[in-house]
Amino acid sequence: MSTRTDSHLDTHNDTRNDTRIQKVVILGGGTAGWMTAAYLGKALQNTVQITVLEAPSIPRIGVGEATIPNLQRAFFDYLGIAEEEWMRECNASYKMAVKFINWRTPGEGSPSPRTVDGHPDTFHHPFGLLPSADHIPLSHYWAAKTLRGETTEPYDHACFVDTAIMDARKAPRWLDSRRATNYAWHFDAQLVADFLRTFAVTKQAVEHVEDEMTEALTDERGYLTALRTKSGRLLDGDLFIDCSGFRGLLINQAMGEPFLDMSDHLLCDSAVATAVPHDDETHGVEPYTSSIAMPAGWTWKIPTLGRFGSGYVFSSRFADRDQATAEFARLWGLDPEQTPFNHIRFRVGRNRRAWVRNCVGIGLASCFVEPLESSGIYFVYAAIHMLAKHFPDRTFDPVLVDRFNREIQDMFDDTRDFLQAHYYFSPRTDTPFWRANKELELADGIKDKAETYRAGLPVNLPISDEGTYYGNFEAEFRNFWTNGSYYCIFAGLGMLPRHPLPSLAHKPESVARAEQLFADIKRKQHEWVRSLPSTHQLLRHLHGAS
Repeated sequence: MSTRTDSHLDTHNDTRNDTRIQKVVILGGGTAGWMTAAYLGKALQNTVQITVLEAPSIPRIGVGEATIPNLQRAFFDYLGIAEEEWMRECNASYKMAVKFINWRTPGEGSPSPRTVDGHPDTFHHPFGLLPSADHIPLSHYWAAKTLRGETTEPYDHACFVDTAIMDARKAPRWLDSRRATNYAWHFDAQLVADFLRTFAVTKQAVEHVEDEMTEALTDERGYLTALRTKSGRLLDGDLFIDCSGFRGLLINQAMGEPFLDMSDHLLCDSAVATAVPHDDETHGVEPYTSSIAMPAGWTWKIPTLGRFGSGYVFSSRFADRDQATAEFARLWGLDPEQTPFNHIRFRVGRNRRAWVRNCVGIGLASCFVEPLESSGIYFVYAAIHMLAKHFPDRTFDPVLVDRFNREIQDMFDDTRDFLQAHYYFSPRTDTPFWRANKELELADGIKDKAETYRAGLPVNLPISDEGTYYGNFEAEFRNFWTNGSYYCIFAGLGMLPRHPLPSLAHKPESVARAEQLFADIKRKQHEWVRSLPSTHQLLRHLHGAS
């Protein structure tokens, strides 16, 4: 980093009174960089010159990326890109839930569930909306029936239509494009980056510079002024966005912003991954992400046409690279000598501030938690949305900066706590890794949610009897993990409230209505399993496979 005294911040315009941002420089391409470029190009209505400085690409193993349902509405719809268009270009498939396998029972990693309490050791975190009766989520009626011994049906199968569809490997929509239920997507992240790069360059007039940064220049105040490249180019700008990944070349190295390690909450810090061929014709395509418990972490399975991406996320404190690779290869029957593995070491935590002076970190340069609930892409477009909302001029009003930083901090910390709950409340204690997770301290927020659940009270967003949320788009970002999510995890891990919601004893009409909802769910499950196409069939239809 060097100091440049002739600050460009006062020389972009003919008059010093014009404080508008004129140039935005994004360091790093990939999914984060090109999502940022495309979104800001639209949000700023092509009034700002946007440049993406991207080092020449390095070939990557496509190990799959999973998302959450509001990606289309919050990002692609905003850009005017139809779902089918980007899906075809990115080898995308459908995701209706995360399915957790063997998170309650001891043993080696296995894609086949063991048995607990007479049921397979699986549970889902589905994306379908949780119905309610008398503004009380159906989950609480299920808990009351379970505690009274009136049902042994698992929560996810009793309260969501989606589970029966997933068990049958059916798609979440019909061939004529009608949607049956909420869903997200699986895709190749590199293909998404390539697709958005083409879109940003051709539709948003974003400048793409393929080069490597060698130096970040700053003025006497510590503000970034330009990036020098290996070929000798000088890319000046007013606002700089760091999408350089875990290295944090601008936000951490040039700005000196400290990264706050969160390994006292989440132990996993490494992964080994690869793509695995799959016989779709014989076995079908699963419309969900699998999370398979392992001795020192868990393994993801992300199905797409013809293959699935998979990776073992583990803690280096409890398994070394060779041990984890051997366990991962054994899980899928892979030959360790012939399989191209991708080994990853990641940092868990967030920057103390995501926005420092005129530099904003987005994606891995800002924060990271393991992909247990597919939050990586969500962190990117949530941050871009909030940056557009708080977009500054060249005075960089600290109120805008502080509020942005507070939003990012809250989003990250809420997600971190949600993920920690998966490990902390799992009954597994069969390996040092699973035992160590019980010894970590929980944040006050998650302690409160657990006690709220145990007391039989709702920990969800308010949901109407028609299954729609009260609130708005901003609330959706702030409350991402409260759409029945904690109930899915707590109930799925075998936790039950101490007693039913007391007010239900005074609501016989509401209880009767809930029984009708349970019956409606069973009716829809049978109807939709009969009428929906298989996921494999719909994907072949979408992608034009013969």
